[in-house]
Amino acid sequence: MMKNILILLTFTALFSCSKENATSESKQSVENHKPKIVEPVSEPATVEEVKNAQEISQLEDIYAEFTLTSDLSHLNDNQKKMIPILVEISQIMDELFWLQSYGNKDELLNSIDDSNLKGLADINYGPWDRLNGDKSFIKSYGEKPLGANFYPHDMTKEEFESSNDPEKSGLYTIVERNDKGELVSRPYHDVYSEQLIKASKLLIKASELAEDQGFKDYLALRATALMTSQYFESDMAWMDMKSNDIDFVVGPIENYEDQLYNYKTAFEAYVLIKDKSWSEKLSKFAKLLPVLQEGLPVDEAYKTESPGTDSDLNAYDALYYAGHSNAGSKTIAINLPNDEKVQLAKGSRRLQLKNAMKAKFDKILVPISEVLVAPEQRKHITFDAFFGNTMFHEVAHGLGIKNTINGKGTVRTALKQHASAQEEGKADILGLYMVEKLYEMGEITEGEVMDNYVTFMAGIFRSVRFGSSSAHGVANMLRFNYFAEQQAFNFDEESGYYSVNPEKMSQAIQSLSNKILTLQGNGDYEGVEKWVHEQGKVSPELEKALSRLQNIPVDIVFKQGVEYLNL
Repeated sequence: MMKNILILLTFTALFSCSKENATSESKQSVENHKPKIVEPVSEPATVEEVKNAQEISQLEDIYAEFTLTSDLSHLNDNQKKMIPILVEISQIMDELFWLQSYGNKDELLNSIDDSNLKGLADINYGPWDRLNGDKSFIKSYGEKPLGANFYPHDMTKEEFESSNDPEKSGLYTIVERNDKGELVSRPYHDVYSEQLIKASKLLIKASELAEDQGFKDYLALRATALMTSQYFESDMAWMDMKSNDIDFVVGPIENYEDQLYNYKTAFEAYVLIKDKSWSEKLSKFAKLLPVLQEGLPVDEAYKTESPGTDSDLNAYDALYYAGHSNAGSKTIAINLPNDEKVQLAKGSRRLQLKNAMKAKFDKILVPISEVLVAPEQRKHITFDAFFGNTMFHEVAHGLGIKNTINGKGTVRTALKQHASAQEEGKADILGLYMVEKLYEMGEITEGEVMDNYVTFMAGIFRSVRFGSSSAHGVANMLRFNYFAEQQAFNFDEESGYYSVNPEKMSQAIQSLSNKILTLQGNGDYEGVEKWVHEQGKVSPELEKALSRLQNIPVDIVFKQGVEYLNL
């Protein structure tokens, strides 16, 4: 049964679609990057080919189903007409992410005759389990290429680093081989031209329906960006777009899918509706970033940058996820843009996806806490603390430093494949630092800091099951093991429960903040590599604890689309 798979998942883990075909040129690119088959597949994959499992029963054993919807009665006619267009664009992003992460979606799904196994492949955008360290769940497929389809699968790191192609590290390029076998770069707008032309036209159509000038400008500029792979102007316009009821995040954005170098960005989309009442509660915190930056527990050299104060913090209901955002574990908060130039000029916008967050809290985090958290501390598991920890995680991305202090370039470049995990770890720990400071300043008046501590610990149990392939997963293990070493998290062997020591927790927050900020500021790749190797994994104690969660879903899967929106 699927529960057997989940037991194996938790023992080893750390934390729909366009009908268009690619152009002939894009098809050639996809073929060049298609995952290697270890054994020929002449017959449809059957359930017997699933590794480490006797049978598959229900997907719900791993994924709790949740319908994405919201109250849209306050939208006007043009806004209601726009949403199906935005969903259609999102479906194009979904197709593009399939090409980037695996290859031909239909070819894979049509080769699988078991409905539950096919569902797993659809959720994971390929035959590799994103909640289990990207392990193949179809025997005929080998390991997932670290570079996905961004690079030739036979390319070595030495070959890449010796290449003279000036665009090889570009965020919006694919690396291929030319007729001579040499590495060359091609921009996304060339590789995926047919899909991006269609998406661009739909963005213009949506912009013509937009009545908010900021939203209209953003959609038009994003249409141009898809055709040129130049995203700075549209990112700046998105930063200025703050009053519209609808938000739309679209394009090649996050670089987590590129586990080889963390250079290449993956296509994704979110269609969102602003929750104005919750947004009003959040509006003041981003303005406090400069004061909080000054108080960071690290030497002055590591906090000399001034975070932008034109940041935006709001709550939304998600109507549609597509592409990278929909693959495996589901994002519950967004902090964008990623461009350091935009962040330094205007800060960033933090979008809290409240309905998805509430689904994870109710269906996963609370049941986990009832198994692993000491009964006397369960009263501190609250949705407000979960929402706050997630929110301040996103705000904390604006703290710290974006450029190394010793001439090694940006932190992202210096730390290479470890950059994302370190950035996620920084945001988690500085989010708790912010909570402590805001309680001290009287800016947070509801609840108590212990709520955030205990909910944070329970949150690690939830997200640590997302797999070692996730930057969040590695960050979670580094933090969990650090807090355990510092006795901030205590485990009672007799009862099997975990609890938080508040005094040691506060001390550990200070020291871990210093550690991460120093590693980032120094661009200390070797230091981070050593830390990840030694501490970025599940301890036997935690592995045993996680095995008790087999009856609790690992994440959520969405029922989504125009048909659920009552337009």
